[in-house]
Amino acid sequence: MKNKALKSGLLLIALSASLTVIGCKSEKGDAKAEAPPPAKVVSGVDVTFFAVEHPERYPIATATEYQAPSQLFVTGTVIPDIARTVPVISLASGRVVDIRARVGDTVKKGQTLLRIRSDDISGGFDAYRKAISDEFLARKQLDRAKDLYAHGAIAMQDLEVAQDTEDDAKTTLDTATEHLRLLGSDPDNPKGIVDILAPVSGVITDQQVTNAAFVQAYSAPNPFTISDLTSVWIVCDVYESDMSNVHIGQPVDIKLNAYPDKVLKGAISNIGSILDPNIRTAKVRIEVANPGEMMRPGMFATATLYSKEKRNYTAVPASAIVHLHDRDWVFIPVQEKFKRIQVVSGEQLPNDMQEILSGLQPDQQIATNAINLQNAIDNE
Repeated sequence: MKNKALKSGLLLIALSASLTVIGCKSEKGDAKAEAPPPAKVVSGVDVTFFAVEHPERYPIATATEYQAPSQLFVTGTVIPDIARTVPVISLASGRVVDIRARVGDTVKKGQTLLRIRSDDISGGFDAYRKAISDEFLARKQLDRAKDLYAHGAIAMQDLEVAQDTEDDAKTTLDTATEHLRLLGSDPDNPKGIVDILAPVSGVITDQQVTNAAFVQAYSAPNPFTISDLTSVWIVCDVYESDMSNVHIGQPVDIKLNAYPDKVLKGAISNIGSILDPNIRTAKVRIEVANPGEMMRPGMFATATLYSKEKRNYTAVPASAIVHLHDRDWVFIPVQEKFKRIQVVSGEQLPNDMQEILSGLQPDQQIATNAINLQNAIDNE
């Protein structure tokens, strides 16, 4: 037993001594040896430079100078010409009993649009019948006065009074007759239904009436609005920073989303005097002829405004431009490498040339087959 206890004591003493030695060694360890190696920074590397095998396979061209008027692209909406828009009004109040046209329909002048049952016809016909009776009596009295005056039974003054009464009665009858006709009723065949006719030819662009609705004479809203769409307006928003490039009478090219292959010609007729304080834009009105009424109110349009003075731009072969990530790029040769730079392209020019608005200057050299060069870069 004593030997076992002695062995256990010696084992514990040896274990404690080993832990102490290990702790001392860890405190005296070299911290520099355990630190990571320093980072190596390679300076002078431009990620826009690319090296490819056989750079001689990619032809080089020189950018040329191109003169053209500056362009401003704005968006707008087609609306009817206010001067060619006519409201349809009713001269009689009543309830709608029949609607014969709808919004969007093309109507002709004099076409019946709706019918109204109105008590105004009853009042007008009552005045008309009374006017007929009064005029008939006044005419008989005038004939009698003429006969009496011819036999010397009355004085000239009495004859003049009878003549004046007849003239007043005839004026009242004419007024009552015209009133019935204005209400849309025939004096020879009066009825309680009034026909509302189209005042002009055109397209119904607004409707504010339904069946069994009540229509008030001489008050809004009007039952219909008819617009002549042979000429329309395109109203665009132009930012404050671009107002110096916009002038009245300036020519404009119009493209519609519905007809992307057609270009319509117009001119600026008005520039708004007040800017929208929220988006800092002014309304610019463009008058455009509408052949075949192809432009409909509400259509989205893109307008290209051209300045009177020409500016210098850069022209390059269309194949020298590659489109990546919604941007246009060209490759410039630098020794045996190619540098890719971003450009802003403009209109397509004749002879497969492309207009460059910014990012490239004339007389700079570029690679003409940019798409093949970009594919070679991607494959490496």
